[in-house]
Amino acid sequence: MKDTPFSDLTLFITGPTYVRPQVRQAGMLPEFGHRDTENTKRFEPIMNNLKTLAGVGDDHRVIIFNGSGSTAMEASIRSLVADGETVLNVSVGAFGDLYHKMAVVNGKKAVQLKFEPGRAMELSALEAAIAEHRPAVVTITHNETSTGVTNDIVAACQAIRKSGALALVDGVSLFGGAPAMIAESGCAMYSTSTQKSLALPAGFGIAFVTAEAVDKAGKVQNRGHSSDILGQLGRAGKFQTLTTPNCTLANQMCVELDYIVNEEGVANRFARHVAMRDMVAEFVAGLPGYSLFAQEGFRSATLTTVLVPAGVSVKDLKAVKEVMRAKGYLYDPGYGKLNEQFEKEGRQPIFRIGHMGDITPSMLKAYLKDLGPALPKA
Repeated sequence: MKDTPFSDLTLFITGPTYVRPQVRQAGMLPEFGHRDTENTKRFEPIMNNLKTLAGVGDDHRVIIFNGSGSTAMEASIRSLVADGETVLNVSVGAFGDLYHKMAVVNGKKAVQLKFEPGRAMELSALEAAIAEHRPAVVTITHNETSTGVTNDIVAACQAIRKSGALALVDGVSLFGGAPAMIAESGCAMYSTSTQKSLALPAGFGIAFVTAEAVDKAGKVQNRGHSSDILGQLGRAGKFQTLTTPNCTLANQMCVELDYIVNEEGVANRFARHVAMRDMVAEFVAGLPGYSLFAQEGFRSATLTTVLVPAGVSVKDLKAVKEVMRAKGYLYDPGYGKLNEQFEKEGRQPIFRIGHMGDITPSMLKAYLKDLGPALPKA
């Protein structure tokens, strides 16, 4: 291959994330026909290992969408919110807002319950919103990528189910790095993707659906084509995708999920993520003027948000990005729209540290050692 101008950076952003050399190499495995027996060799273990990682059994079915986590999320709106029904979108940040936008642009009757950035969902406020709006469907973010907040989806989904509504969960930046709590929560559909805590390239959305969701979808009109979970399930039952998959990504996914389940082990993977979260918390505690942004008790195992001292600007954080690039890393100067909002309000911005997927504690330790001197002083 001719030399390219592409930099080989170790990604400490919040997705896409670092891909192990072995998974890169798996991209060179043979292409295959997606309606051939070779397809089953890939997608049967993929779907079975996804269930193991999710902690679910045969009462949940797996769909793999060509697209992204957003593709799966939009499919949940198109397939499970009927015309005239109210959908309540619970938001603790930018991606909760995205779920609401999807409902609005698809013509659904949508209302929103918003919480202050950095704060988790409050159960009493959710219960009050459900009582006020009487939604048929409620969406909630499990792990808010813009703020580093992890919601208690078990408590949230239990409240939603108690009201008789369906619960739809966005688990895009958590799945593969921490327990998804799908069975425990009783959500009807849980959406995620490949490019974050699964440590794979982007390209597939993933959904776990229950019989309850299947029954509801049968009563919803105009579900679309690729967004129709019933059409998707017809092929998923044969360990296939509805439309032609990315064969390269499928090969990589098969190899990576086998590694996660059968080599690293699911419990070990989750414990590693918690250990890295704690490493970052200790690092931040040693930075004068810096502090953890997300609400205590609800801090993500897959990414950390850091509030900078007075006098440090978004421009300063973008300058850090270039310093770290020179050291071989891709640093995350924070979610752009959120930091713009904070600057307009006279508030200090935040930056993010992604510690998800196949990032190891030793890799994170080296990164933090280089990051500390690069950060602006208080």
